[in-house]
Parts: sequence; C-alpha cells; structure tokens
Amino acid sequence: MAHVVVIGAGQAGLSCVAKLRNLGFDGQVTLIGEENVPPYQRPPLSKKYLLGEMDIERLYLRPTRFFGDHDIDLRLGEAVVLVNRADKTLQTTTQSLDYDHLVFATGSLPRRLPAAIGGTLDAVHTIRDLKDVDKMAPEFVAGRRVLIVGGGYIGLEAAAVAASKGLKVTLVEMADRILQRVAASQTSDYFRDLHRTHGVTLLEGVGLDRLTGTGRVSGALLSDGSVLELDFVITGVGISPATALAEGAGLDIENGIRTSAHGRTSDPYIWAAGDCASFPFRGDRIRLESVPNAIDQAECVAENIIGAEKPYIARPWFWSDQYDIKLQIAGLNNGFDRVVTRANDAVSKSFWYFKGMELLAVDAANAPRDYMVGKRLIDGGKSPDPEALANLEINIKDLMRL
Repeated sequence: MAHVVVIGAGQAGLSCVAKLRNLGFDGQVTLIGEENVPPYQRPPLSKKYLLGEMDIERLYLRPTRFFGDHDIDLRLGEAVVLVNRADKTLQTTTQSLDYDHLVFATGSLPRRLPAAIGGTLDAVHTIRDLKDVDKMAPEFVAGRRVLIVGGGYIGLEAAAVAASKGLKVTLVEMADRILQRVAASQTSDYFRDLHRTHGVTLLEGVGLDRLTGTGRVSGALLSDGSVLELDFVITGVGISPATALAEGAGLDIENGIRTSAHGRTSDPYIWAAGDCASFPFRGDRIRLESVPNAIDQAECVAENIIGAEKPYIARPWFWSDQYDIKLQIAGLNNGFDRVVTRANDAVSKSFWYFKGMELLAVDAANAPRDYMVGKRLIDGGKSPDPEALANLEINIKDLMRL
C-alpha cells in the first residue's frame, strides 16, 4: 500500500492530504506538524485573532474529527530532522517512517533582527504562528508604546491592530516608502494617508540603528539619530522559505525548493508546495507567499501524486485587512511601466498596473467590483483600454466587453 507523507501541517499540507482523500486515494496518508495544534488559518492571526474577535477553534481549518474520519494520521508536536532519499525514509524527533511519496509543505520563517542590534531582547516579537501572537497579545494595552519595524503588509496590519486598540504606534521603513517592494507609489500613498489618519507615526527612509534595554527592550535608536522610548517591538521585515530540511536531503534549491510545473522536486518521489516552493511561471521562476497559492498548488501536487501529470497554472491573488479597509490584489505587477487610478470615491480606489497595453495586476482598496473585474480580465489574458479605466462614466463591468 502506497504511503504519502506530508511535512508541514499548515494550509498547503492540509490541502494536499484532504485532496488525496477527496480523489479516492486509499493508501496511507501521514501529516506531520511541529506545532501542537491542528492546521489553522494564519491570516487572521495578525488581525481578528489579535484583536480578540476570533477564538482559537474558529482558526482551525478542519474540526479535529476530520482527520480520523478520513484516515489521516495527524502527528502534532513532531519535527522531521532527516530525510534519507536513498532508502525513502525520514526520521522524526520520535521515530522513523518509510514513504513512497514525500511532500514538503514546510512554509516559511520570519526574518529576525540580528542579536547585535538587540533582536534577542525580550518583548521583540515576530508575527508568523499562533505561538508568536499568543506571546505578544498581552502587550496590546491602550497607551503603551510600540515600534513596528518594516512597512510591508504584515507591519501595516500590525500597526492597524495596535492603533485600533489605542496604542501609540511608530512604524519605521528604511526604504523610501512603505510597500515599495510590492506596490506602486499610488498604493503606498493610499495606505500612508490611512495610517496617519489613525494616529500612526509613520517614518519612511528611516531605519533601525539598534534597540536598547537590559534584558527587555526599552527603547530604540533610529538611523536619523532620533531616540524612542518603547514598551515592545514588532518586526515585519520579510520571510524566507523553510528549506533547511530539503537542503539537507540534497534537493535543488532556487529561491525555495525548486519544483517542476507539476510540483516535483529534483527527486521524482519528492514534491513541494506553498511558501517553500518555487515553480515556473510565464517563462520565469517565482515563489508565491499566499493562502490561495498554498491551496491550489498543494491540490495540484495531490492530483499528480496519483498520476494526473497536470501542470500548475498559478492565478495569483492576495488580500490585506487594515482598519475598515480591505485591499484585494489580483495578478503580479512585475515589470509594470504605468499605473492607472480609478477613484470611485475618497475611500474606494483601485490601481491598475500595465506593461505597455497589457494589464498585469490590480490593487483594489474597498473596491470589490474593481477587483472582481480585474481578476477576471487578468485570468482571461485580457487587457482593457487604460483610458477607459480612469473614466468613471464607464461602468467597471463594461470594461470586460471593451
């Protein structure tokens, strides 16, 4: 009887094992997770869960009975320490297992501040898993002072939660503007204004020189020479694919675990999906850090394990919730040379990325119809007239017919 072992009990790992059973796979299925809780949603951690608006049971992706009902051997609190490709075995912290197919769904790890600048002081937090958020939650008391390092989406979401709970928030971004790596200046402008309206002190082009304190962080020295007194710090300076185990097994690594369009690694019996995996995309090789990608790619891997030989066709989309604003993103804006703004009103706006006359992506802030239309156009390989986009006299849905 074939045995599929999946390393990583997050969104990708769960999606893979659930799809295997949904497709009628009747072999052994083992899902191994280092945390002591069943697979759960990560996006709400930095939003509704941290705000206290969602309890832990609502985070779970499946009720705990799901795994027994579907004959999935869920092993929690267990880490894989070695993969031996020659004899198709792996060693966990408690035992050895054989596999016929192995799936890496190991996700990603948060980048941390170096110890030399105070990154290991107490009350310096990252946001990646349930443990991280549970540890920092008691810090969110009105009137306390928090420094957020990094102006990407994670940092901005943390700033929104802190400001909503009445904390005094300072956010520093060493690049010229927030969201510089992932968005156009128009999107940056929108969210800069949003955060400043909610009382966030937002410093761009300013880096962190070092954190100060004895044992616990108590302050920060910034690159412009200013000094802050603090109660705690949140770092949102990016993530890295969790590839150490795959590297140890001798798999090819290229911005993550290198996979084919079918999800196979350099070993035909080992697969990878989710944040940890890079894959071919439109003549390039990319790695997508998103829930939709984790689900779709992992389900494609499950199909291919049982013989589908189906290439994974990514249709990227993302979202971010900040205050009462929902940002929805479709497509990838790599290589854009023009941005068209559609301003429905002061709050509802969308920013459309073009390369020449080709639509690449759209950022839609409180503009669900714009997002829906943009996603359908991008997925269908269609590009509207950029001038028509900015014309509010043209109904957004009519753009699909122009």
